[in-house]
Amino acid sequence: MTFKRASLLALAAAGLCAGTASAQVKVGVTLSATGPAASLGIPEKNTIALLPKEIAGKKVEYIVLDDASDTTTAVKNTRKLISEDKVDVVVGSTVTPNSLAIVDVVAENETPMITLAASARIIEPMDAKRYWVFKTPQNDSHMATAIAEHMTNHNVKTVAFIGFADAYGDSWAQEFAKVGEMRKIKVVANERFARTDTSVTGQVLKMMGSNADAVLIAGSGTPAALPAKALKERGWKGKIYQTHGVANPDFLRVCGKDCEGTFLPAGPLLVAEQLPDSNPVKKPAITYKTAYEKTYGGQVSTFGGHAWDAGLLLQRAIPEALKKGQPGTKEFRKALRDAMEQTKELPISHGIMNMTPTDHLGLDQRSRVMVEIVDGKWKLQTK
Repeated sequence: MTFKRASLLALAAAGLCAGTASAQVKVGVTLSATGPAASLGIPEKNTIALLPKEIAGKKVEYIVLDDASDTTTAVKNTRKLISEDKVDVVVGSTVTPNSLAIVDVVAENETPMITLAASARIIEPMDAKRYWVFKTPQNDSHMATAIAEHMTNHNVKTVAFIGFADAYGDSWAQEFAKVGEMRKIKVVANERFARTDTSVTGQVLKMMGSNADAVLIAGSGTPAALPAKALKERGWKGKIYQTHGVANPDFLRVCGKDCEGTFLPAGPLLVAEQLPDSNPVKKPAITYKTAYEKTYGGQVSTFGGHAWDAGLLLQRAIPEALKKGQPGTKEFRKALRDAMEQTKELPISHGIMNMTPTDHLGLDQRSRVMVEIVDGKWKLQTK
C-alpha cells in the first residue's frame, strides 16, 4: 500500500467517525404521561422541560415520548429512541414494570439509562445488563425501613399488606417482610390488586378479618387511593401506611378525607420548607420546588423531583464524558456511563448521591423522611 493511499484511507476513516458524532447531546425520554401512572408521569414530563438546553458548551436535545403506562409501548419507545433518534442516554420509565422491561434494550445497545422508578430490582444485583442502568428514586428498602421504624415506635405488631399485582407490589412485599421480621412485625395478610381495578372489597374484607394493628398499601399514584377508601367505608380504625409511590398532589385530591392520618415515607422534597436549615438536602430541594412552581403553579411532586435529579446527574456527568468522546458515538455513551458511576457528593432534591460500581443509586437514609397527611396536606413527622 502506498503512503498516499494509506493517507486517503485514514482520512476517509476519520470522516466516517466524524459523521457518527453529533453536535449535540441527545437525551431520550419515555414517561407514563397517560394511563394509570399519569399522576406520576405528568410532573416528570413537565420537569424535563425545565432542564438545561446546554451543558459544557454542547446543546442538549430532549426527545420525550409517552409510553401510556404500558410495558410494550415503553420497550417500543426505547428502541425508537436508540435506533432512530440515536440518543446518548435514556431517561425513564415512570414505573417499575416498564423500567424492568427496557433494561434489556439499553444493555443490548450499550446505552446508559436513568430510571425514574423505585424498585431496587432495576439496578440490583449488579450484572452485565444493570451495568448500564442508574436510578434516582429511593430504593424500596430505604422506605420500608422508615415505615418499620415508625411502626415500632407506635407499637404496631401486626400488619395487613395489600400491593399492586405487579413488580412494584412484589418488591414491596419482599422488602417489608425482611425489615418487618427484623423488628418482630408480623405480616398477617398479603393481598394484591391491579392498577386498573375499580373494587378491592374482597381483599379489604380479608385484611380486616386478620385483626391487624395496621395496613400497608403498596401502590403508586391515584390507584393507591382505592384500598384506603374501601377500608374507611368498611369502618377501619387502625393505622394506614402508604409508600412513597403516592407522594403527589393528585393522590391527595383523589383520596381526600379518606386519607387523613395516613403515614408514608417520602423524599425530603415533599416537605422541603419544613426541613431544618441544617439538612443538606433542603437547598437543592427548594431550588427545584421554586423552579417548578414558578413555571406550573400548584404543588410540586416528588416524582417530578426524580426527573430533576436525573438532570442534575447528567449535568455532573456530561462534562466528564466529553473529555473522552463526542455525542453520538459509542465512546461517549460509555464515558457517560462511567462518569455517572463515579458521581460523588452530588446534592439532589431527594438526597446526596454517592455512586459506586455496585450501587447505581448512591442514596443513604438522608434521602427519606416520614410524613403524615393532616388536613389534606403533608406534615413532617419528627418522631
